[in-house]
Amino acid sequence: MSKETNAAGSEGTAVHDRSIGAIIAETRNLSADQVARVLAHQQQNGLRFGEAAIALGFANVDDVMFALAQQFHYPAVLGNDPAHPELVALNQPYSAQAEFIRALRSQVIMRVFREGQQPRQALAVVSANQGDGKSFVAANLSVSLAQLGGRTLLIDADMRGPRQHEIFGVSNDTGLSGILSGRSNGQLIQTVPSVPGLFLLPVGAMPPNPLELIERPAFGLLMRELVTKFDHVIVDTPAAEIGADALVVANRCGAAVPLARKNASRLGGFRDLVRSMQEAQVNLLGAIFNDHS
Repeated sequence: MSKETNAAGSEGTAVHDRSIGAIIAETRNLSADQVARVLAHQQQNGLRFGEAAIALGFANVDDVMFALAQQFHYPAVLGNDPAHPELVALNQPYSAQAEFIRALRSQVIMRVFREGQQPRQALAVVSANQGDGKSFVAANLSVSLAQLGGRTLLIDADMRGPRQHEIFGVSNDTGLSGILSGRSNGQLIQTVPSVPGLFLLPVGAMPPNPLELIERPAFGLLMRELVTKFDHVIVDTPAAEIGADALVVANRCGAAVPLARKNASRLGGFRDLVRSMQEAQVNLLGAIFNDHS
């Protein structure tokens, strides 16, 4: 972080071109006198603007981190209006968990979403058991991909226990089940206001025949269309222990990352999941060991 010597930013300047001082002053509604005191304290003590503001009690660490996120055009939710607790990529962007998500993102980009790769693929997040953390990983991975820019689509294909609409706070009135059953018209993909570039296709109504819907040609056709319209497509799935949905979804996506949970997943079930994916010729990206509680 470079030292700030001017808290003022010209009106109309893009957020990421403004100084940290200007962003903090606006966020905390600092008066001209307070800004002058911060600048004087900064110059007298050789501090950064954020450090000086904190020392004088005009700002806190969250304000500085928020200003950094704004300056570098990095979507993050800090302060008094947090996102869903599971969205660590937004709420705790500098935590060890968020750093792990970004490391996973790097692997996913190199192995699934690298530029020029043909045929284009989506990535299914799969696991053998319920409660392993698929929704957590799929949601945060989608956020981290959107933070790079471009367009990222998260599809909730868990038609047995959907959660993504709850995590992102969007309507679940219509969605994937309606598309596959031919009962929905219009725009069903929703924007996520807190994350520019992130879109969500929720499940919609929970159908009595989720596996049959996924197995219909319509789902494969839909996936082939969506991977051409978005830079990244991530798909949440139900656990393999309750049906073959995840295997079918992964096959239609082309790529999958299997997930195991610390002190919960059984090795035999995980091996069976990986074997079934390999037999279906799914591009497997190693495995994720989830210790998020």
